Amino acid sequence: MGRLIAIGLLSALSSWAGPSHAADAGFSRFVTSLWPEAEAVGVSRETFDRETRALEPDYSLPDLVLPGRPETGAARQPEFVRPPAEYINEAQIARLAADGRRLLGAHRAVLEGVEARFGVPATMVLAIWGRETDFGRSPERHDGLRVVATQAYAGRRKDQYRREFILALKLLETGAVTRKAFRASWAGATGLTQFLPSEYFSHGVDFDGDGRIDIWRSVPDALASAAKQLADKGWQPGLRWAWEVRPPAQADCTLGVPEIRRTVGAWLDAGYAPVGGRVPTAAERAETASLLQPEGIYGPSFLTTRNYFVIKEYNFSDLYVLFVGHLADRMLSPQRFATPWSATRQLKTASVEEMQRHLARLGHYRDKVDGKAGMLTRAALGIYQKSAGLTIDCWPSEAVLGSLRLAR
Repeated sequence: MGRLIAIGLLSALSSWAGPSHAADAGFSRFVTSLWPEAEAVGVSRETFDRETRALEPDYSLPDLVLPGRPETGAARQPEFVRPPAEYINEAQIARLAADGRRLLGAHRAVLEGVEARFGVPATMVLAIWGRETDFGRSPERHDGLRVVATQAYAGRRKDQYRREFILALKLLETGAVTRKAFRASWAGATGLTQFLPSEYFSHGVDFDGDGRIDIWRSVPDALASAAKQLADKGWQPGLRWAWEVRPPAQADCTLGVPEIRRTVGAWLDAGYAPVGGRVPTAAERAETASLLQPEGIYGPSFLTTRNYFVIKEYNFSDLYVLFVGHLADRMLSPQRFATPWSATRQLKTASVEEMQRHLARLGHYRDKVDGKAGMLTRAALGIYQKSAGLTIDCWPSEAVLGSLRLAR
């Protein structure tokens, strides 16, 4: 009997391993097929062969689509799976703000030069550095080339990562970084301020004047490159990123979408009161802003300016932008958010995807189904709650998902 069991186990393992080998062979064929595209951007045959010869996919990465395989258990971006109170952690903010104040002095000349050239505040670029890599103390652990190759082959955004893989090879060809130093996040971002290869070539700056753009070891280059990326995406000098406000009673949380823009003054006149001790000037009241309520009617509310959405192009998560913006503010002031974050529970990605599909079926949601409960999802949820006679809080919960499943 024991021998039969052993044979059965070997047979099962063999059948499981078969598809894996087939998939890896497919990966190798895919990578080989990209040679013409790599050659077109200046990658030599020697570099291509050397860097791809032993390249293997990393199927432990999140956000992959693997036919015949269950979704991996790897963690997704914390911005989209952790509740706000956990992601915007006060102890971490306070620690990074203290470090930022020290670095404001240590890199004063560089930061003043960066701000003068690109119009982005020193505190903002420091906040990005702090959020992305803990001021260089938390370098990424993945092989950058392997990450972008895997995402190009089996990720949800294959076309995007196909280009990133080609440009990653160009990074290695030009000597911008060695393969050993080319460490990246699971999404392929690399360097002190976390750039994709395409962002390196679009926004990289040699700010220390040594003849090369080094976002991995040169603090001046990394900070200037982050500032240039923000400037290139439309950063407006002198404009606050957001105002924290206290909404009026019975405020409509479905207004919290980027398309609904009013002047700051109009929002204030409608009862959205600024908190935190600073009142907008006449010029600031004339600026346009959108309402943001990251926890629906729970937690803080914000009036977000155009600069808010520029930071969001650096990382699409609202929580990321709030973390970075608040961290930048805290380097100059000890003022915390006036309204505390609540202990709301974040739904799993699969549940949010199901919610988005139901909302789309009912005609309330027209954006992509991605499992991320952003502004449009929260507003669509509030519209459904209105139509169904439910409490309107614009926050995804199991109770509302249960209602959606029954809705016709």
